Amino acid sequence: MIRFDSVLRRRSTVLSGVPDGLDGRVVADLATLSAKDDRSYLLVVARDGQRMADLEQAIAFFAPAQEVLSFPAWDCMPYDRVSPNSAVVARRMAALSALANRKTEAGKCLVVLTTVNAVVQRVPRRADVVRQSLTFSPGSRLPMEQLIGWLEDNGFLRTATVREAGEYAVRGGIVDLFAAGLGEPVRVDYFGDTVDSIRSFDAETQRTIQQKKRLDLVPVSELVLSPQSIARFREAYVRLFGASDREDLLYQQVSEGRRYTGVEHWLPLFAEGLDTLFDYLPDTALVLDHLVEEALAERLDEIKDHYDARRSAMGQNQGGVPYKPIAPNALYVDSAEWKRREGEQPLIRMTPFAEPDDTMVVDLGGRHGRTFAAERLAGDVNVFDAVINHVTSLREKKRVVIASWSEGARDRLTQVLADHGLKRAEVIESWPAAAALPKGVVGLGVLGLETGFDSPDLVMIGEQDILGDRLVRPRKRSKKGSDFLSEVTALAEGDLVVHVDHGIGRFTGLKTITAAGAPRDCLEIVYAGGDRLYLPVENIELLSRYGSEDTDATLDKLGGVAWQSRKAKLKKRIRDMAAQLIKVAAARAMRHAEVITPPEGLYDEFAARFPYEETEDQLSAIEAVMTDLAAGTPMDRLVCGDVGFGKTEVALRAAFLAVMSGRQVAVVVPTTLLSRQHFKTFSTRFAGFPVRVEQASRLVSAKDLAETKKGLKEGQVDIVVGTHALLGKGIEFRDLGLLIIDEEQHFGVKHKERLKELKGDVHVLTLSATPIPRTLQLALTGVRELSLITTPPVDRMAVRTFISPFDALAVREALLRERYRGGQSFYVCPRLADLADRKEFLEKFVPEVKVAIAHGQMPATELDDIMNAFYEGAYDVLLSTTIVESGLDIPTANTLIVHRADMFGLAQLYQLRGRVGRSKTRAYALFTVPAEKKLTAMADRRLKVLQSLDTLGAGFQLASHDLDIRGAGNLLGEEQSGHIKEVGYELYQQMLEEAVAQLRQGGGEEVEEDGRWSPQITVGTPVMLPETYVPDLPLRLSLYRRLGDLEEPDQIDAFGAELIDRFGPLPDEVEHLLKIVYIKALCRRANVEKVDAGPKGMVISFRNSVFPNPAGLIRYIGEQGSLAKVRPDQKIVLIRDWEDPEKRLKGTAVVLTQLARIAVGDGKKAA
Repeated sequence: MIRFDSVLRRRSTVLSGVPDGLDGRVVADLATLSAKDDRSYLLVVARDGQRMADLEQAIAFFAPAQEVLSFPAWDCMPYDRVSPNSAVVARRMAALSALANRKTEAGKCLVVLTTVNAVVQRVPRRADVVRQSLTFSPGSRLPMEQLIGWLEDNGFLRTATVREAGEYAVRGGIVDLFAAGLGEPVRVDYFGDTVDSIRSFDAETQRTIQQKKRLDLVPVSELVLSPQSIARFREAYVRLFGASDREDLLYQQVSEGRRYTGVEHWLPLFAEGLDTLFDYLPDTALVLDHLVEEALAERLDEIKDHYDARRSAMGQNQGGVPYKPIAPNALYVDSAEWKRREGEQPLIRMTPFAEPDDTMVVDLGGRHGRTFAAERLAGDVNVFDAVINHVTSLREKKRVVIASWSEGARDRLTQVLADHGLKRAEVIESWPAAAALPKGVVGLGVLGLETGFDSPDLVMIGEQDILGDRLVRPRKRSKKGSDFLSEVTALAEGDLVVHVDHGIGRFTGLKTITAAGAPRDCLEIVYAGGDRLYLPVENIELLSRYGSEDTDATLDKLGGVAWQSRKAKLKKRIRDMAAQLIKVAAARAMRHAEVITPPEGLYDEFAARFPYEETEDQLSAIEAVMTDLAAGTPMDRLVCGDVGFGKTEVALRAAFLAVMSGRQVAVVVPTTLLSRQHFKTFSTRFAGFPVRVEQASRLVSAKDLAETKKGLKEGQVDIVVGTHALLGKGIEFRDLGLLIIDEEQHFGVKHKERLKELKGDVHVLTLSATPIPRTLQLALTGVRELSLITTPPVDRMAVRTFISPFDALAVREALLRERYRGGQSFYVCPRLADLADRKEFLEKFVPEVKVAIAHGQMPATELDDIMNAFYEGAYDVLLSTTIVESGLDIPTANTLIVHRADMFGLAQLYQLRGRVGRSKTRAYALFTVPAEKKLTAMADRRLKVLQSLDTLGAGFQLASHDLDIRGAGNLLGEEQSGHIKEVGYELYQQMLEEAVAQLRQGGGEEVEEDGRWSPQITVGTPVMLPETYVPDLPLRLSLYRRLGDLEEPDQIDAFGAELIDRFGPLPDEVEHLLKIVYIKALCRRANVEKVDAGPKGMVISFRNSVFPNPAGLIRYIGEQGSLAKVRPDQKIVLIRDWEDPEKRLKGTAVVLTQLARIAVGDGKKAA
């Protein structure tokens, strides 16, 4: 333990020589001292959120048993228009509740970590937090209305399906809720007014995980909207600002009991008083991180600036909704109060630097460790050997620990160091384990250090010291993007749909219709001339979405012939196309390409230079590429990954393998800017290897280009990066082995045809974030290989997305904040005409920033110049049309403002948002919509989807939306015709897949078999999901849709189990619905098209009057005797006595099980 016993008895102490990393150990030791001194808390203030997270990780490494609680700050600006992120507020409330309800124990000290921004802001009173918490267990009496009332007051949002913290859903006697501080949502089951059970469930699958013994609920928001607090707010607001006018939305919405976005910034008006964090922590010592006082002064100035800006804007009409700020000291601590608080408890400041000797200073002797930058830069020294020499010189004197960012990185580093001769090293999990190692043994741990440090008894060497900048953060369990997107592909009223037999119609909603004496849910579809078709929900799979909402299509006539003839024509065309595709793929498979395998040892070192930890998807993509290269046939693989998810790394590894086996590599990109960017990436990664990298594009002088061409022909140039100039006739390769195409969506058909000529036996790797529909289609239909990278790089922070009415101050704030943190911003407009107006706005409101304008109608050279200047940091803001969406990687650009976001398409907004947030800093995207106008329902839905896609990696799903929206054109060369227009996207996709699969199995002859048909079953029982069981309509539809795809009995059982789990016991109608789905699957096997069952028996009709095993059928009918007969129209009548519907259902299932058995030739003696 570090020696500083007396520090807690002094008023103020400075601990010098505490570099980053060592601070975790110092705090852990201070906590142990506090516990001995009978102090229950130790408050540690970090300068920002990143430092707080680093400290938390360091404490966990140095003192795994130490209890730590972190209290984050709001992630929005003071006096902002947006609310803080719900997840952050949930963490804050969970922490406050834990502190308010904590029982202190002698000899135990809790470390509370917080940041400057969090500690200067006032928080709800301790007594209020205790009062607003709610605790109950199974068997407690708590009327459901009371629970729902509590959830509403405390800021929970009512939704159909609970997926995020702060949401709740009510279904019959079940309440699902996701509370702050709980890792997963819970399901509360009621019996009358008593809580019957409490179970946690998985937000992705909605299935139960385990029972819970009790539930402690804390408010999701610091602000409780109860009638008392609303009355208090109204009175205080009028007292401060006078009577409100009609435009003051804040006052109006709160008066109606609704949450206004950003209402938290008026928190003091709702409460009788507020506390500070110090009030929650009696008798704590205060530890300040390095630079905290500077950060504090900065924060207090910032609060004042924002307040003044809002005050001065109150008088001027700047467009948008008025904003009336409350005085800073109501919500924030001022400097006088901070000084007073500082003086009330022992104060300890930490600094990494040595301070002049003084009685107040205790020097702990820690210094920054050695970085091996000089060895990395010198080409002739191996950095790993230098590290081992350094370790050897120290290991007998002090404990040496080598820290990696993650376990994967530690394993790789261990391997490489062992190859270079590091002996006696052991993997450790924490500092106590390292301290227990024998003398001279090196520990290999996991701790995210920016740089290592030396202290009197310990030397830490960070992974960054050895390998250069690492960009890794511990990985969080990511949510599946597919959850969100299933909501978009769900049917909504008014969508265009395609019915397999009747063509294109408009879906208008679910109707309950009574047929054969029993109610059933049907989908109502309107056709040309107002004809209506009612399709029973159990046959929903006959429908597919036509495409997106903004496509215009003519509706078909119900019962008309036009649809059938269109479909037949298209079928033939698709068949020809599939045959062509198969030929192309077969020809490739017959060709021979050189086998490329990784060189031993060298490959590991090349891989170790990658400054991130690979994600699982990335590793599997790399492995797939390596397997393809070693297969001996030409590779044709599409790597589909989101913007900035490390596709380039896959390309680099492939290029390395090809070059090391003596072949040339060509990298083709769509723009000169990208070509320059890739040239830089490839040059730096291949530095130190005997590889020559050149570029061929307009940015290279004619002389250099001629050199490069010559080098390619003679084989001296190994890797060439360039635009489509590389595909020109004048360029010859001596031995091209691998072709990499990046951002494939920008190449036209002509270029691709030229590529095809190049690549008879060349390996091809295509990279894209949102592949054009045609490429995606090829991959989906199985003609090309596809690798998906959907997990984000581990340190990549999702872009914070705000959608707000246009507010001049918010825009000014966002642009200036980015400028002051040394970054750049994009300001994107939907139309060229908007650029002048926005330029004027920026000159008036944000005169501090330098603005460049770019749009697609500029001459190419001028555009290049502007983009290059922006790339080099000459401008702060790039005001442009959507031209910025193509693959540019500008790490310093981390703010995006989109003007009139309601006018953009989904994929466009997504690609635009991918332009920011490509480095370690948090990026912001602000989508502004007009303040006065109401959005169209569609634009609103698009923006909501985008905000919910805050998770990283939804690019691929978006591409498939886009395929759905735009159609795929033709997959073979020039004939780009919109077949999809004729039958709608989903059906087209299916027809093509069927055709390809059929040809692959060698089905040459034309089979007049339509893959989509659905048996009709009438049993006279109600079959549906009743509204009382699943009240939410879109949710009901998506459940029906999933039901339509179920075939196997075990799938149907699992679906039933999920329904019971989510919505409670199954009503009869739902039981019957599941039975019918099972019978339908049997009908398909037995080729039965229609089943009518009634009290006296049933009538069975076969599809096209065909049964697969006629002999077996005749035998079956013979065995039935007088109970069965065949009618002249080939239908079979079975006579039975089935008075009640239950019997009918069971009997029908039995008969069809027998027929299905007979159909597959398993004609045992029938019952």
